[in-house]
Amino acid sequence: MPTTLSPTEVLTLVSVARLGDTAYGVTIRQDIHDCTARGVSLAAVYAALDRLERQGLVRPWLSEPRPERGGRARRHYALTAAGQAVVRVERANAARMWRGVSLEPTRHRR
Repeated sequence: MPTTLSPTEVLTLVSVARLGDTAYGVTIRQDIHDCTARGVSLAAVYAALDRLERQGLVRPWLSEPRPERGGRARRHYALTAAGQAVVRVERANAARMWRGVSLEPTRHRR
């Protein structure tokens, strides 16, 4: 298991988990934007996917060629078992960090 993932790698990994069979660069980028309202470049998504693949957290697969003339296959991504484990750990870590957080105004004693 990797020691540290960048925020973009975590968002990319979670997006692959969310999208399932429809996870490829463009849909991952759109999912990250839709969920976080953060702009992330396609280059950053592909860089994250490359690092996640090298760490054994995602695996690529090619779709059937698109039906239009000259249609090409898309490189999709799926979580590996190790990737699923990392997603579970990241989710649990986030839940622990939020536990006990109150957004109510507090008064500080002086």
